[in-house]
Amino acid sequence: MAINGADTVWVLLSSALVLLMVPALALFYGGLVQRKNVLSSMMHSFVAMGVLALEWITIGYSLAFSEGNWFIGGLENVFLSGIDPYSVTGTIPTYAFVAFQGMFAIITPALISGAIVGRVKFKSYIAFILLWGLIVYAPVCHWVWGGGFLTGEALDFAGGTVVHITAGMSSLAILAYLGKRRGYGVDSLKPHNVTLTLLGAGLLWFGWFGFNAGSALAANEIAALAFMTTLVAPAAAGFVWMALEWAHLGRPTALGFATGILAGLVGITPAAGFVTPVAAIAIGAIASFICYQAVMFKNRLGYDDSLDAFGVHGVGGIVGAILTGVYASVGGEGLLLGNSAQLMIQLQGVVITIVYAMACTLLIGFVLHKTIGLKVSESEEIIGLDKTQHGEAAYNI
Repeated sequence: MAINGADTVWVLLSSALVLLMVPALALFYGGLVQRKNVLSSMMHSFVAMGVLALEWITIGYSLAFSEGNWFIGGLENVFLSGIDPYSVTGTIPTYAFVAFQGMFAIITPALISGAIVGRVKFKSYIAFILLWGLIVYAPVCHWVWGGGFLTGEALDFAGGTVVHITAGMSSLAILAYLGKRRGYGVDSLKPHNVTLTLLGAGLLWFGWFGFNAGSALAANEIAALAFMTTLVAPAAAGFVWMALEWAHLGRPTALGFATGILAGLVGITPAAGFVTPVAAIAIGAIASFICYQAVMFKNRLGYDDSLDAFGVHGVGGIVGAILTGVYASVGGEGLLLGNSAQLMIQLQGVVITIVYAMACTLLIGFVLHKTIGLKVSESEEIIGLDKTQHGEAAYNI
């Protein structure tokens, strides 16, 4: 198939938008932590852009997208072997496809850092995301998008299963080795700068148009649909979260509205190109309501998911994947159009991904815990990871 210039431009632009989401994530997470851990938190996102980009072109892309079996891709594209400037995937150069998919491989492990801030050794974090990218992300990506057993079966337009369920459930699993932050539930661990978080949320929403609409891999009507659903779902979600806080706390918070927006973005991701804008509003509202309950329930269970990576990404990804099987009406049919089988396939994909991601994350965590260690010492945690891990301070004023 010949290369289409418009499609190529759109995918390259979308790739840049998705990469922008990584520093946006750094701002979102950085504003939520204590002042002594700002740089450490932001570095978790920034370092992912370096090490995971290299891993992706070295072997990750091949394991995810080259011809293999039902579980994992082969090794024919290691170091992008067999790909040149004239290679074509669909209507775009294969290099553009590799770059776009690489942005997803970069941001997905970085999402997990929201659960572990202030506690993990930097060298252990790097080892973790590299291992996780190969053992968890690449296989699940192959299952859903690369020719594996869920390809053409489970509907996941832009990564509800591949990105958010894997990252969210892994966030919950890795806490088994890190435990709670010092002072959790006793001392005040309030965000040090919510304005950074709001800026990050805005940039995440901006980049998410590339994340979702770019997944059409063409400048066409499906990209336009995904663009529109990515506008209305988080709008509805932010409104619902604000209303819930108003009723529950007596006032709406800026942080709550930003979190609601993020929940809506996560929820619509798997459905973005499969549902109408009206259905997207429903998905955003439902995802926001359930994620809000999950975040509130965290306090009852007592686990320390520092920045609600599980409560928003894990729960939101699950809700979005399931609701895709309910509301799908474009390029697929869901429960509301009489296709209950699609909902069953969505549920199957969700359950398999949850079990696999959590089991592998526990295994990776165990190996690192027993070898190089995962958690910083108590004294390092008290001082803060900016000083102890990087020898820097975020503010020198």
